[in-house]
Amino acid sequence: MSDNENKKPEVMDAKAKYEQLRKEKALKKAQKAQKKSEKDPDLRSETTDKKDNIEKNDKSDKKEQKEQTQKNETTKRASTARVIFSYVRIAIIAVAAALVLMFIVIMNARVPTGSMKDTINENDRLIGLRLAYVFGEPQRGDIVIFKYPDDESTKYVKRVIGLPGETVSFKSGDVYINGELLDEPYLREPHSTNAVKQSEYVVPENSYFMLGDNRNNSKDARWWNNTWVTKDKILAKVVLRYFNGETGSVGFSGF
Repeated sequence: MSDNENKKPEVMDAKAKYEQLRKEKALKKAQKAQKKSEKDPDLRSETTDKKDNIEKNDKSDKKEQKEQTQKNETTKRASTARVIFSYVRIAIIAVAAALVLMFIVIMNARVPTGSMKDTINENDRLIGLRLAYVFGEPQRGDIVIFKYPDDESTKYVKRVIGLPGETVSFKSGDVYINGELLDEPYLREPHSTNAVKQSEYVVPENSYFMLGDNRNNSKDARWWNNTWVTKDKILAKVVLRYFNGETGSVGFSGF
């Protein structure tokens, strides 16, 4: 047998002996620490307190983390609600403003006939100002939207010619107001002498005499059963055309 083979068991025995000594030393150290802990209540209490504090701090951290998460979710929901409410409020204000504008401030109208040519064409779309006569009176030459006296469910667009208390006369195709010739540069063509039912009208108080600019093709005060339009039946003063029915194009022009 060689020398190497004789040395191998000796190496293994030394290693095993070292492990045995290490274990015995660790055991003695643990026993010593245990005995010390048993003999010293303060040390045992301190150890226990440290353990309790660690557990308490851990629970506290978890609680704070949970509360913070809940707070973040609540803040996020509140922020979303504020954004939604903001949009809803804007929408309500916009709708309210549109309703006020359409039913109190302005009036939209489409003219179906050519009775006001060449000032207003067929299918023109107009904007009328409802508040025009709240603090004032209609003036001669104003173009107005009003309830048709023979059928108030229908709205007409004509020009104011005769004012309250005036006498409107027709002579040789011309219009006279209280005996004076009325200058009418807006007429489409000369007024036919046959285009009247009677030659003279006396306008009552608080009433107006309306005629179309296309005088020879206009169903106006000359032909109505109820000749006069009272102020309370005038709905708006026409101030703007935004669509030209003759050209079929959008365009703005005032009156």
